[in-house]
Amino acid sequence: MNTILTLDHLLINRDSHAAKQLDMLKKALCADEVIPYLGPGLLWLGPAEPLVPHTPQAVAAELNARAPAPSKIRTNMWSVAQFIEQRRHRRTLQAWMAEIFAGPAAPTVFHAWLATLPVSLIVDSWYDGAMRAALAKTGRTDVVEVQGVTRAHAFGDIWTKTYDLSGAELRLGSMATTVLYSPHGSIKPAANFLVADSDYVEALTEIDIQTPIPQVVKERRTKRGFFFFGCRFDDQMLRTYARQVIKRSSGPHFAVIDSATLTKNERRFLAASAITVIDMPAAEAAARLVGASV
Repeated sequence: MNTILTLDHLLINRDSHAAKQLDMLKKALCADEVIPYLGPGLLWLGPAEPLVPHTPQAVAAELNARAPAPSKIRTNMWSVAQFIEQRRHRRTLQAWMAEIFAGPAAPTVFHAWLATLPVSLIVDSWYDGAMRAALAKTGRTDVVEVQGVTRAHAFGDIWTKTYDLSGAELRLGSMATTVLYSPHGSIKPAANFLVADSDYVEALTEIDIQTPIPQVVKERRTKRGFFFFGCRFDDQMLRTYARQVIKRSSGPHFAVIDSATLTKNERRFLAASAITVIDMPAAEAAARLVGASV
C-alpha cells in the first residue's frame, strides 16, 4: 500500500506515492512555495562520515568526554551543557562547542542545489554551518542569516543576530531574497550556540507568543508550508521549536523520515502538526530532488 493513515492520524506516503510527492515538492521548492527546514541528518548525504556530531546525543558524548556529567543526564545535550556552564563557566562551554564543531561540514550536493534556488526562507536547525557554506560558495549577495543567540549574559531584548555571508553583522531588513534562519545558532561566523538549558529559559517562556521568532520569519512563512529534511523530533526541545517555527504558516507540511524508526512522541507530534511523512531513505530522496546522484 503506497499511502497509509495510521490510527494516530499520521499520513505516510511510501513507494510511488512518496516519489510523486517528492516530485511535487521539488517544483514547490523551485517556485518558492515551500520552506525547507533542515536537520543534522543531511550530513550523512556526503561521501564520507561527518566530521562533526549529527545528533544531540553525539554532542552530549563529546561534552562528556571533556567533563563527565552525572549518569542521569549524560545523554541529554542541553543538561550536560548546563552542567558544564555551572561547573566550568560559560566561556568553557562556548570554547568546547566551537572545538566540537570546528571540523568543516562540507555542503552536500543537496545543500549546493538548494543554495541556487531563490527561496524566501531556509531554516537550519543544527550548528554545522553547511547550508551557510553552500550559499556562500554560490557568490550570492542577496542572502542574510539570522541566528538565535543566548540571552544568558545579554542586556536588552536581543533574541537574534543577523549576518551577511562574509560574516559582517547587519541590521535585519526585509530586502534579502533568501533568509537563512538558524534558531539554535551556528558555528559560523561567530560561534553562537543555544545549547544549555539556561539558554532556553526565557526563549521557552516567550516562544508560545512568538517573541523569539524573527519578524521576517513570521512574514515569509504565512503563505507557505514546511519541508523537513534530515530532522528528527525525538526530544521535546526539538518538537517545541519546530512547532513554534511553523506556527501560523499555511501548510501543507512534509517530512522525509524512516517511519519504522519513529518514536511514539514523534508520531504524535507529526500527526498533531499535520506533517505528512515521506517514507524514503534520505539519500534516495535527495537524489530525486536534485536530479542526480548524491
